[in-house]
Amino acid sequence: MATKPLNNIWIRRQQCPCGDWKCYIKYQGDDDQTTVRSELVTRDSATSSSDTIFTPYVSQIFKTDDEAFDYYCNFARKNGFSVRKARSTESQNLGVYRRDFVCYRSGFNQPRKKANVEHPRDRKSVRCGCDAKLYLTKEVVDGETQWYVSQFSNIHNHELLEDDQVRLLPAYRKIQESDQERILLLTKAGFPVNRILKVLELEKGVQPGQLPFIEKDVRNFVRTCKKTVQENDALLTQKREIDMLALLETCRVATQRDDGFTYNYTTDENGKIENVSWAYGDSIRAFSVFGDVVTFETTYRSITYNMLLGVWFGIDNQGRAFLLGCVLLQDETSQSFSWALQAFIQFLRGNHPQTIVTDIDSGLRNAIATELPNTKHVICVWHVLSKLSSWFSLSLGLQYPEFKTEFELVCHLENIEDFENQWNHLMARFGIESDKHVSLLFSYRAFWPVAYIRGYFLARTMTIDYMKSVDKFMKNILSPHSSFKNFFEQVSVAASVAFQNKERVPNLPLKTCLPLEEHARSILSPYAFNALHQELVLCMQYAATDMANGSFLVRHYNKLEGECLVIWIPDNEQVHCSCKEYEHSGILCRHSLRVLVLKNYFQIPEKYFPLRWRLDSSLVISDDQITSQDNADECSEAFHSLTSTLYAESLISKERFNYVHRELTQVVEIVRNMPVFDEVTLDLAPNNVSEL
Repeated sequence: MATKPLNNIWIRRQQCPCGDWKCYIKYQGDDDQTTVRSELVTRDSATSSSDTIFTPYVSQIFKTDDEAFDYYCNFARKNGFSVRKARSTESQNLGVYRRDFVCYRSGFNQPRKKANVEHPRDRKSVRCGCDAKLYLTKEVVDGETQWYVSQFSNIHNHELLEDDQVRLLPAYRKIQESDQERILLLTKAGFPVNRILKVLELEKGVQPGQLPFIEKDVRNFVRTCKKTVQENDALLTQKREIDMLALLETCRVATQRDDGFTYNYTTDENGKIENVSWAYGDSIRAFSVFGDVVTFETTYRSITYNMLLGVWFGIDNQGRAFLLGCVLLQDETSQSFSWALQAFIQFLRGNHPQTIVTDIDSGLRNAIATELPNTKHVICVWHVLSKLSSWFSLSLGLQYPEFKTEFELVCHLENIEDFENQWNHLMARFGIESDKHVSLLFSYRAFWPVAYIRGYFLARTMTIDYMKSVDKFMKNILSPHSSFKNFFEQVSVAASVAFQNKERVPNLPLKTCLPLEEHARSILSPYAFNALHQELVLCMQYAATDMANGSFLVRHYNKLEGECLVIWIPDNEQVHCSCKEYEHSGILCRHSLRVLVLKNYFQIPEKYFPLRWRLDSSLVISDDQITSQDNADECSEAFHSLTSTLYAESLISKERFNYVHRELTQVVEIVRNMPVFDEVTLDLAPNNVSEL
């Protein structure tokens, strides 16, 4: 069997975060892919149940003998037996002019000379003299060659098999080429055969024992290809070294094309490359505006090179994911994740995000706690929900849909005490309190339920639209590539799209006729305005009760949801709501907007338009902005980033706010009294706050 180079195959990480090697994750988002893969696997062995296979008949015409054989195989599969090719007859003029296809149990087994061994195997034959057959004869009509059925019999002298049994016949047990590659790779990685079968079942989304081949077939294939496995092992080791060196060379070339491009890597004691990380100049510059929240996507790994892929994403003012950086890691330990985070911080010149969003991973959690101690760590709830089916669908059976619905409701409770009470009640009700995955999720409860992370700034990274944009980006870069260099180039192309797309988003129409709405539309990006717009429309359905001292109790007019406490401070135009929506997303909630409307505000205070959601904070810079506002934009971004962080930190406590207010007042006085040596002023956009 000839050895051939293998494609760089990317798969989702399937090892369960519970740590049990027998426990695997099947992602719900892979349903379409597994369906396609299953169809490819079974295409040659069975036709779709919707296709009708008619009984062959004498004089039936086929273009080729192969077409006739496929037709007879499909008919046999549907009727509980398999067929084999028997005799063929040929002549000097026509070549092969007759083909005999017979039932797999046709004829009788011929006695063989016994091997000269102590305990020879006594194999029983399945042949019993069955007379079912289909004979073909070739003829030439009007110069065209065709085959017709000259004899056909469908009379069997044995039982026909049911569908769940007929698929196990040797004729229908085929290991497709794609599965052969995967089996070889998993064998190289030390997977036992029974575990290889489990991996393939999970990837294809089929029930145990429903693959188009059995464990015996895999064992025979591995035994036959043992030498090939060893050759592939050496080949892949060599190919990985070559590809990693080519990737580093590509990174060096990229630094010449992109002044802001940067990369880093590590080597082992033998000088071989272990980990590589890189970031683009546009991405680093975008971090100054949109770097408050970072998503670290570590879902995929290359099983060809046995390396983990990590991708850092930000969210722009249109709610779209954009690339911040990439990393390839040799393993999934805390040490490797720590190096990846150190490299990322180095790329960002020491700046840290306010919040980092990840999947469940104990190694990554420990690395973040060490390297980013002041950054809030959040586990994306969509990653949690994607694992529920793998964890609970089998044990709960028909109860699983109901469990999942109630689980999602509990996840979104906003009070910690309510969450823990409802959690215990839900698990006890379905009898899974002692399940290891329930214990795992509860041990991580400080990172993912809404009740615990409501006060963390997430900039709407938990929305379906954002997760879809991340998934779309990943799928664009994860098609099979022959080398890491090609993969790098694909990532570069995908990353540049976000910084070059100048498509204009149309303004949304006004619906409330409130001055607040028109003012917000002129400042916010269409995406952010749409989010605020929905809150503004809904705020009219709420009643606000003045509780004195600037406090308002805001509740829905028919009390369908809980009430919220809104505190309004007129002196510095501050508004705070107990729902913490603004702290969570940067968009004012319906409760706060209701109070502003009640207090006759015609404009939302400027402080509630974060720089990251403003219309003029686009990733794409127009041509006229490039020529006229280069210096202004640099200063504006720097000051807005600094003041945004300062504002967020000062709101944590009254003591912090008083200190910041006192110091900034003094700074303003000092700056005002400074002499002006350069009469040329920067053309910065004014940030006026209207006196209401």
